[in-house]
Amino acid sequence: MIAQKETAPTGRSGQSPQETFVLNLGPQHPAAHGVLRVLMTMDGEWITRAEPVIGYIHRMHEKMGENRTWAQFLPNTSRIDYLSAMHYTHAFVGAVERAAKIEVPPRAEYVRVITSELNRISSHLVWWGALLLDLGGFTPILYAFEDREKILDLLEGLCGARLTYCYYRFGGLCNDVDDAFLNGTRKFVQEMRPRLGMYRALVTDNIILRKRLTGTGQISAEMCRKYGATGPVIRGAGVAYDVRTIEPYSVYPQFDFKIPVYPECDSMARYLVRMDEMEQSLRIIEQALDRLPAGPFMGKVPRVLKLPPGDYCYAVEAARGRFMVRIVSDGKDTPYRLKLRTPSFSNLSLYEEASRGMILPDALAMLGSLDLVIPDIDR
Repeated sequence: MIAQKETAPTGRSGQSPQETFVLNLGPQHPAAHGVLRVLMTMDGEWITRAEPVIGYIHRMHEKMGENRTWAQFLPNTSRIDYLSAMHYTHAFVGAVERAAKIEVPPRAEYVRVITSELNRISSHLVWWGALLLDLGGFTPILYAFEDREKILDLLEGLCGARLTYCYYRFGGLCNDVDDAFLNGTRKFVQEMRPRLGMYRALVTDNIILRKRLTGTGQISAEMCRKYGATGPVIRGAGVAYDVRTIEPYSVYPQFDFKIPVYPECDSMARYLVRMDEMEQSLRIIEQALDRLPAGPFMGKVPRVLKLPPGDYCYAVEAARGRFMVRIVSDGKDTPYRLKLRTPSFSNLSLYEEASRGMILPDALAMLGSLDLVIPDIDR
């Protein structure tokens, strides 16, 4: 951090001039969660303003999409949010399939749900370990990455990648699942449930964590609506908004699962939402494995894919919230316009208002509870 002193007209009390200073959090700092810079104007330990500065790794994904065919842009989607790659690819193929009226076989839809929920768990495990590392606990991230490795091994067996997956195709999947994947996934579900119980005993019910997160980092439902925050952030504010139920897609309506909601609006509520979501993802995966239909894993797709002129949207519930792909087509083999609505941008936008008046340690804990992925913002 770089400190720079300045004189403000009024201090925290608003009665007399106070000496303030600016903390340069980032752009490459352990608490910045990526290449993010936050200019924090401090009055002692208290934050008077926290201004996020973004754009350090802007890659122009939308413009790249407008200069590539539909298939050529497909690998880009997993580079937007690399921790939630399956969901992002799902949204893009879903938008193209909706526009081209491509019918996806039921088996492919079930496998998409299984792999997407595995990806959600692996993403939440990274968040869990990183948040606790920010708060000073080193041991949990070792447990988190141990369990995450099991998921990465399963997904690597399907598509050869461990992070930036490109497993989905327009009309289905690049290849079918085998017995090794199905048996391995069932084994993971059986092993992960007791591990979540261990996480609860080790960390969640720990009085130190409870005191650290409870009652701090208040983000109300009204603030979430004001900035467009979604995912665990708005569900931690008491709003049961989840794209899987509000705007049903794929075969999610066929599964029985709950949407975790906590009304406390603090950092602990957002923590508990994600921990409960991992349990619900295991529940969805188990149902999908039990009901996995036989049949083809690819539908009929034109050799040369050109979408009819029009405006098409497709949204999914990614690990950090609502991700939407909007395509404007003029009938060519490339989009006329491609718009990507990413959750991390909206979730970060509320940080300046939400952190005002907080002390620095609580503001850093709240930043960790937002679960930001900076490439998702600098798309």
